[in-house]
Amino acid sequence: MRRLKFFKMLVLVAGLCFYSTMAFAINSISNIRTGQQTDGIRVVFDGTEKFQYDAFLLGNPNRLVIDLKNAEIKGNPKIPSNALISNFRIGQLPGGKGKRLVFELKGNADIKRKFALEPQGGKNNWRLVIDLAQHGSVAQPKAQPKAQPKAQPVAATPAYKPNPKRQKIVVLDPGHGGKDPGAIGRSFKTYEKNITLSMGKELKKQLESRGFKVYMTRSTDVFIPLRQRVRIARSYHADLFISLHADSTVNRNAQGLSIYTLSETASDREAAALAERENKADIIDGMDFSDNSPEINDVLISLSQNDSRNKSSKFAAYVVNEMRKQVKILNNTHRFAGFAVLKAPDIPSVLVELGYLSNYTEEKYLRDASYRKKLGAAITRSVVSYFADPEIASSI
Repeated sequence: MRRLKFFKMLVLVAGLCFYSTMAFAINSISNIRTGQQTDGIRVVFDGTEKFQYDAFLLGNPNRLVIDLKNAEIKGNPKIPSNALISNFRIGQLPGGKGKRLVFELKGNADIKRKFALEPQGGKNNWRLVIDLAQHGSVAQPKAQPKAQPKAQPVAATPAYKPNPKRQKIVVLDPGHGGKDPGAIGRSFKTYEKNITLSMGKELKKQLESRGFKVYMTRSTDVFIPLRQRVRIARSYHADLFISLHADSTVNRNAQGLSIYTLSETASDREAAALAERENKADIIDGMDFSDNSPEINDVLISLSQNDSRNKSSKFAAYVVNEMRKQVKILNNTHRFAGFAVLKAPDIPSVLVELGYLSNYTEEKYLRDASYRKKLGAAITRSVVSYFADPEIASSI
């Protein structure tokens, strides 16, 4: 009996030890690297486990300090001097269960953003990303005014005030055109290419009235290949890309607006294809890829796409919120697909299906200028809200 109790105790202790090991597995950091950005430096870590970390800045002298908890560093990583970082060293955290990484800086800097990425694209590593920017290039939070005894009115849409030094650029992409009519309406034989062009012109007018700089991939009835539309958006250094379409289906009763952003699977495939190209100097605006290894380029492209995909989803949420107040929308309005026009790695991009030309009512509505004006107003409010979002405003 005693032996049985002792055996059970051993099993219990062993189980607890195993659980403890699983719950507190050491994060083995296999790689630390940097990449140049327009206004600073991106620092990337590869680890075997989810990152537990603190990142902060110290002065006199200027330093970026990153505490990696419950972590170990493989090998003896070297960080070359660059525009912001002059030296790098690794120390032990108190208690011996982590590492302190100190990046000595050449001047004042700000942490632009910091985030961790789960394993993706068939890879097993976790990633930690710290974007370090030159001081003053990151929008700083304004001091909050003291509370007033009188209640203040709440605006329905956040105010967007154009900064003359950095006017936000929106590229509109009226789908189809020229030899490609797109969908053709069932009842009135309406060409999708004409609806999208009219919608693009209406939306351009409304966005410009709110202070945005707006370009269109086409302003006449011409055919433009899908990849060329993306290149046009990138040539304008777009902050946001909106592709306009109208849907069609065999079910004549189908109605509702929907919006698409790039699926993660499609994004991973695109990142892999981009990384295989020889000349990567202009894949991501503001980044120099010429001195990086293929592995680092792959990571940087993937990170950029992940950031753009997240911003695209945030904008899509604003569109859905505005549209549900105005028009009929599909269930699961925000959808995901691998549309070629959504694959710019450095531009938040969405594709808006304005409605169904296969449905009598919606085809009739889309032919009506006043209805397109209502759609344009909803999208414009979404754009205003998106750029007024503190998370977006601090990263552009």
